[in-house]
Amino acid sequence: MGLTDILQKPGQALGDMVQVTNLDAVVNWGQSYSLWPYPFATACCGIEFMGTACSDNDIARFGAERPSFSPRQADMILVLGTITYKMAPVLRDIYDQLSEPKYIISVGACASSGGMFDTYGVVQGIDRFLPVDIYIPGCPPRPEAIMDALIKLQEKVKTQGLEERRAEIKRKIEEINERNRPLIIR
Repeated sequence: MGLTDILQKPGQALGDMVQVTNLDAVVNWGQSYSLWPYPFATACCGIEFMGTACSDNDIARFGAERPSFSPRQADMILVLGTITYKMAPVLRDIYDQLSEPKYIISVGACASSGGMFDTYGVVQGIDRFLPVDIYIPGCPPRPEAIMDALIKLQEKVKTQGLEERRAEIKRKIEEINERNRPLIIR
């Protein structure tokens, strides 16, 4: 019995002790259960994120219990609260410092759409300068909504390879640049 016979009948030749898979699936599975967030908290959504890490909700079940305050050690940014135009370049620099693959979760109404602050100084949605993966509605959203978004992100990480992720980010950034391109009327 050779290796090709074993690969054609996984589980039968070796029993239930061995599972045959590819390396990408194993790496994606590992990454999905070790997503370390960088909480960029500027308002009340940050308090709700703190509630997500407490014993009632226990975000540690999903491998995201270690908030990283260094972008080089984080996998995703949780944008929690209102973002002003003065903060936007700083947040973009933090995003650029994340290692690949990097993910963005927009938490709450303020980060997703500017919330109730429809003023000249507040960015009306961080998707104007960052490629957002998941939006969490609410003002502020409940800890259960944050955990649901984390579960959805885990599913995305498990099914998406690195090259697919790079292509998606490239497409989203091109859309952002096209949307933000100034119009010249002649």
